[in-house]
Amino acid sequence: MTTRTAVPARVHRALTRASEFGFHGACEDPVGPLLATLAAAVPPNGRILELGTGTGVGTAWLAEGLGRRDDARLETVELDESLAAAVRADDWPATVTIHTGDAETLLPTLGRFDLIFADAVAGKWTGLDLTIDALAPGGLLLVDDMDLKRYTDPQHRAAVLRVEQTLADDPRLITARIAAGTGLTISTRRGDLPHDRRDEETL
Repeated sequence: MTTRTAVPARVHRALTRASEFGFHGACEDPVGPLLATLAAAVPPNGRILELGTGTGVGTAWLAEGLGRRDDARLETVELDESLAAAVRADDWPATVTIHTGDAETLLPTLGRFDLIFADAVAGKWTGLDLTIDALAPGGLLLVDDMDLKRYTDPQHRAAVLRVEQTLADDPRLITARIAAGTGLTISTRRGDLPHDRRDEETL
């Protein structure tokens, strides 16, 4: 018997927006409930970053995980101004910030995060190093859409393989692949290595 997580109202509204905009990139099960679970576990005064707001489905699940917490912060980045405006018009807690802009440009300005959900080309297929740099020690990085069977374009497949290899090879990360949904990869950033040892391991 399979138990399905109830869809919160804010998530339902985001799914409705996806239908209205003809947006097909919204996160799919089981990513949503997983995001809520991971968000609920961020430490006191924790920070969460989503790259690729879309119509706000992932954002809504992350906010659901935070519940009524007022210590943690959720920031999300969307390149498309019309999508960002539509999401911003919804009812969000004061702890949620919706940025409009290119993730690779914004990442160096946003600081470090305890949980990052990479769901856009920028910060995942390109600029992944910036995303890893933004991950706090002990922080979690969740990357979705990693199932190669989803892609027929050789360039897209190559991009996914580069992401997979980068996460697997980075000495700062412990990484696991999860064969669920659209294909998930989750990485934890170790406590920062001493400077000289990190240099040695990356040579």
